Amino acid sequence: MILFGLILWLVPFIVSFAFVDRQGNFTIDETFFKSIMVVTGALVGVVLAVRYFRDVEIDYVNDAILLGVIWLVINFALDLSMVFGGFFQMTVVEYFKDIGMRYLAMPIYTIGMGYALVQKAK
Repeated sequence: MILFGLILWLVPFIVSFAFVDRQGNFTIDETFFKSIMVVTGALVGVVLAVRYFRDVEIDYVNDAILLGVIWLVINFALDLSMVFGGFFQMTVVEYFKDIGMRYLAMPIYTIGMGYALVQKAK
C-alpha cells in the first residue's frame, strides 16, 4: 500500500517536469497542465489499484477504504512538505483549492473497485 502510494505521487510529479521550465513557469496552458496531471494521476492510481487487488482474496471493501485513505494521506503529506518547504509558492488554503481536492479521487476509485469486487464475488 505504502510503496504504491509513493509511486502514485512520484509518477505525476516526474511527468510535471516536462511542462514546467527551470523558473517554475508552465510551458503549456495551466488548465491543460492540470488536466494532464489529473489524467496521469487517475491512470497511475487505477493501474496500481488493479495491481494491488490482484493479491487481495477477501475483505475487499475494508482493504479498499484503507488503500484509498493511505494513498490520500501519503499524497497530502508529500505535497504539503513541499508547500511548507517552499517548492510550491502557495498557501495551504490555495493548495487545497488548487491541488488537494483532486486527491479525493483516490479513495473514491479504490472504494468503488472494492465494492465492485464484493459484488462480483456474490
